Amino acid sequence: MRILEKLAKASAILAGILLTAITFMTCASLIGRNTVGTTLVGDFELTGVVAGAAIALFLPWCQFRRGNILVDFFTARASLATQRGLDRFGALLLGLSIALLTWRTGVGGLDAWESKSGTMMLGFPEWIVYAVMTPALALTAVIALWQAVQGFQTHAEHPA
Repeated sequence: MRILEKLAKASAILAGILLTAITFMTCASLIGRNTVGTTLVGDFELTGVVAGAAIALFLPWCQFRRGNILVDFFTARASLATQRGLDRFGALLLGLSIALLTWRTGVGGLDAWESKSGTMMLGFPEWIVYAVMTPALALTAVIALWQAVQGFQTHAEHPA
């Protein structure tokens, strides 16, 4: 699980770097637009591209830390063993869903590569976004499936 944790952290750090860079780019574009009347062409396209990639890159860390929303209204009074079993079942369902999403994202990336599709204004190659998203989704699936099989570590067992 240590290697999965390190990969998840690296993925989240990369997402943070991407979002920071796109924030600076957006600020530069807004300052240019409001001071000298020029803007960065396609800034909104790059913002969308980077935001999509960042969301996928944050998912492994979110799953590793069990940061997904849990609705425990119906299970709050259930036994701890039942809650843990349901949590593991939820991780299994998530892992299988994300594995399917990983496969389809990979197929979409190959299609974008073959068709040479790009964004409307800049022509930014869309396959790059798929290439960033696919490994992050795969890592999320692996983490979720590992948690479904092995269970979840508590903070006492695994310090942050």
